Amino acid sequence: MQAHALLRRAIVAAAIIFAAQVSAQAVPLRANTAEAHTAKAFETARQQGPLALHAFLAEMPKGGDLHNHLSGAVYAESWIADAATDGLCVDISTSSLIDKHDASAPNCGTGRRPAADALSDQHFYDTLVDAFSMRSFVPANGHSGHDQFFDSFRRFDAVTPQLHMGDWLNEVSTRAAAQNEQYLELMVTPPFAHARELARTLGWHDDFDVMRKQLLAHGLKDEIATDEQLLTQALAERKRQQHCDSAQADAACTMQIRFLYQVLRGAPPERVFAQTLLGFELASVDPRWVGINFVMPEDGYLSMRDYTLQMRMLDYLHRLYPTVHISLHAGELAPGLVPPDGLRFHIRQAVEIGHAERIGHGVDVMYEDRPEQLLEEMAKRHVMVEINLTSNDVILGVRGADHPLPIYLKHGVPVALSTDDEGVSRIDLTHEYVRAAEDFSLDYPTLKQMARNSLTYSFLPGESLWTSKGCQGQPLGSDHPNAICRQLLSDSEKAAAQWELERRLSAFERAH
Repeated sequence: MQAHALLRRAIVAAAIIFAAQVSAQAVPLRANTAEAHTAKAFETARQQGPLALHAFLAEMPKGGDLHNHLSGAVYAESWIADAATDGLCVDISTSSLIDKHDASAPNCGTGRRPAADALSDQHFYDTLVDAFSMRSFVPANGHSGHDQFFDSFRRFDAVTPQLHMGDWLNEVSTRAAAQNEQYLELMVTPPFAHARELARTLGWHDDFDVMRKQLLAHGLKDEIATDEQLLTQALAERKRQQHCDSAQADAACTMQIRFLYQVLRGAPPERVFAQTLLGFELASVDPRWVGINFVMPEDGYLSMRDYTLQMRMLDYLHRLYPTVHISLHAGELAPGLVPPDGLRFHIRQAVEIGHAERIGHGVDVMYEDRPEQLLEEMAKRHVMVEINLTSNDVILGVRGADHPLPIYLKHGVPVALSTDDEGVSRIDLTHEYVRAAEDFSLDYPTLKQMARNSLTYSFLPGESLWTSKGCQGQPLGSDHPNAICRQLLSDSEKAAAQWELERRLSAFERAH
């Protein structure tokens, strides 16, 4: 067993060396003098240590963050402030936020305490920060990093999104803009109480077509107006807080945000189908919702039991709503977390049955059946993998030579770095770039390609700058493209975002 582990680590180490010499996706561009100088400056920063490397990468244009759960991106300090504002209470035994059901009960009642107390009690404040995040967490018998991570969400989910979603968008986009990001795809679960109730009353039916018709006939789409209104109000509040209509507009105002509809996969099949159908319907009529994703722990009982069934649901709905994009959490698993058979098929089924255009995590790829063939298929189909290094470490214990990032690079599978839940993990995207550079010896051109991938494989509408002929021969990111190129940038939100990234990269590289 030990010999096998050493051999596997040696193979991965060799892949790391190879990966440092290749880009995540071939783009027919020649390295220029400015890029070469920047690459040298990057290596100098690397040699000086992680602090210098962080300072360098904080300024580097990073494109977008495509795997980012909005609730998980909010820092614990904000949850405490929101809970205090809303007059919520804390269950002392679990450090969980709860509603104050009896307004006349002093101090929220026995075994409870007003969340607002944390603002004047540092010990209580620290306890809540630790409960709502991975800060100070040390694994113990019966309580792993996986448990702490997912339990954090349950502890703060009493805060009402309708009251604070605009605050959260302001926080997350401001932090992203400060790191020279320009685009966010945020995963959000909008209200779906009506869909949940319909699923409960109508029950499960093996015929997807029958289920869909029943749900639509009983008013499933009535909830769309509520979901659209929530997003409209939240975006307006974010715009107000960032002074976007004034001469004092914040830098974060230029941050583009789109949304992925989160489906809760750890629910009974009738509810998963109803919520997924609602998500497809919503994304079909509201362009702010650019796609679908399935969330919740992939190792959960229902998530594992119904995985293939859920992929079949997506296959059916994709045929009816082919313009709705699909990105799926798949392979967020590791040996020991589930039985060996559970590691053999999730990524493959997400790609081949679930029509996933992107894969979130993809950690267990080498444990899948015929992994080399799967990697070749992903490269051929241009299925991008959203890499979440810190998340994979704290949840799965997968890091360094055990992580498949260099294997994806070796096989030409496109990858991009993302944060997953930066608030719960207490990181940011710069942290992930530093970690990738240090743990896998990645060079500047490879990190640059990852930033490009984050926009190439985004679900922004329009033709990609790299596949269109509209801007060929033009200086990338220039202020004066020719008429044909200007037309492409006008017609394609994706190409326009990519052009802006090239402008930022040129400015960054000229400065080095």
